[in-house]
Amino acid sequence: MPLPAALFDEMLDHARALPGAEFDVKWGGTRVVSIGGKMFLVCGEAGISYKVADDDFLALSGLPGVRPAPYLARARWVQVVSLEALAPDDIRRGIERSRQLVLSKLPKAQRQAWS
Repeated sequence: MPLPAALFDEMLDHARALPGAEFDVKWGGTRVVSIGGKMFLVCGEAGISYKVADDDFLALSGLPGVRPAPYLARARWVQVVSLEALAPDDIRRGIERSRQLVLSKLPKAQRQAWS
């Protein structure tokens, strides 16, 4: 079962409401949410992609409906393409964790402003 269109909007709204979040459209229609100029969520036609912890990457990317994100897998991003294994709440928590992972790599001043 592919992701419902309403889920994309719901997840984008959730991500955009997080402190320091910036919304942009890149690459001819891909919706991206960033913090400090660094992406933490990508919503494209194929699915919803976000960064995960190194230790979680293999386990998550092996779940039904979840795969390594194209072009971003080496940076430990997964792409959710269906709700077979992850519920919307799981995706929401994943987006929040992605934001935290990206935030932790930003300069100290930015981290303090958005923590």
